[in-house]
Parts: sequence; C-alpha cells; structure tokens
Amino acid sequence: MITSGDNDFICLTDIAKTREGDSRAADIIKNWIRNRATLEFLGTWEQLYNPEFKVVKFDHFKMNAGLPSFVLSPGTWVEETKAIGIYVKKGKYGGTYAHKDIAFEFCSAINPVFKLFLIKEFQRLKAEESKHSQLQWSLQRTISKINYCIHTDAIKESLIPKEITRRQAGIVYASEADLLNVALFGTTAKEWREANADKSGNIRDYATLEQLVVLSNMESINALLIQQGLSQSDRLIQLNKAAITQMRSLLTNSVRKKLTE
Repeated sequence: MITSGDNDFICLTDIAKTREGDSRAADIIKNWIRNRATLEFLGTWEQLYNPEFKVVKFDHFKMNAGLPSFVLSPGTWVEETKAIGIYVKKGKYGGTYAHKDIAFEFCSAINPVFKLFLIKEFQRLKAEESKHSQLQWSLQRTISKINYCIHTDAIKESLIPKEITRRQAGIVYASEADLLNVALFGTTAKEWREANADKSGNIRDYATLEQLVVLSNMESINALLIQQGLSQSDRLIQLNKAAITQMRSLLTNSVRKKLTE
C-alpha cells in the first residue's frame, strides 16, 4: 500500500478552475472521471497500491463507461471502490484532491500543452540521468548477455531453487503464476506473504535480475508443456528442473563479468 503525505496530493479542482473558471471545475472533473480511459488508469493505479481496492465495483464502472446514462463523481468513485488515489475535501479549502500520479494524468487529459511539456521534461531528465551516471547499457542488452551465457556452470547455491518435494508436486495450484512461483522460489505467493508480513509488494518484487530472467523463460516453457498435454504435477517437476539448471548457469562469475563489460 502506498504511503503518501499531504504533499503527494494535488487539488484537481484548482487545476480545473484554470481551464473554465470556478463554476465549471466540478463538471470538468466529473467528465474526466467517467471516461473509460481514465477509469482504466485509475483502476490500474489502485490495484498497484491499494490492497483494499474493490475490483468488482471498478469492473462495473468500466463496463458502463461511455453509455449516455453513465454518471460518476469522485465521491462516488471513492465510496464504492474504496479508492485511495483520490479524495474529496469539504469546507473552505475543499475540492477534489488526487495523488500526483493521477494529477499528472488529469492535467495531460485536459491540457495538451501540459502533456507535451511533461513528455519533454521526462525526456530531458532521462538524458541528464544518462549523462551524469554514464549508463551505457539497456535492459535488452543485459538480458541478451545473460541469455548468451545460459549454458555456463553453476555458483551461488543460496539462489538456486531446491528440488520439488513429493508434497509440493501433489498439490493442485490455483493459478499458473503460483505454479511458477513454487518451481522457482519454492513457495506460493500466499505463503510468501504470510512469512513476510512486514514487507510490501509480492514475492516477485524481491526477485533478483537472474530470477526474473529465469521466470520469463519458464513462462515460455510452461506454455509449451501445456500444449503437450502434461499434467500440472508433471509440469511442476519439469519447470523446477529448468529453473535449477538456468539459475546455476546464470550465477557464474563469468556472467557477472560480462554484465559489467
């Protein structure tokens, strides 16, 4: 769950007033929030940062977006979905406030000039970051180097997956995502959360780069095994073997050396 102070929230009402004046500010926000693209953005944001978000209500709103009869206000959105990215404040300094991520989206939607400046500023900051830190590599180049070394020998036993137990192989997993989690990490997402209650996010947020590369490869392998008609337990065993082999390959000193070239 995202932790934000007051400084992370911006008054959308004040922004809307700069476009049409005080009398139309509320209408601008209502028209914006009832738009399907806006709802998809808000729903995605909430699912990333808000574990209490009511996805069923969100789906209902999204399904009706675009219909002439569909009406939605910020207050209704917050009340029905338990959203945390927007809140409505009453009183002298009242109005609709939104997290800065959402406020940027609002500004981009109602003001094309702002959107263009935002894009240009992002490009400038990325250029400055690259210049100062002298980052000469890209994610694609890194993954290519790692995959090139997939056939080398093993090292760093602490990150190498354990062999699947008979009990784990016999369990029917509710999702393919958990099947991959068990094959690589040795635990389901729920088991990891229960063992790491003090941490935010999920098991994959704490994975190493090597584990993420192996996970990506395993997704392709799993799709092929499904096409071949293998049972879930058989696929789990095969995926676990692949995870062990690839992690051993990726954790060699030679791979580490290549990544810094």
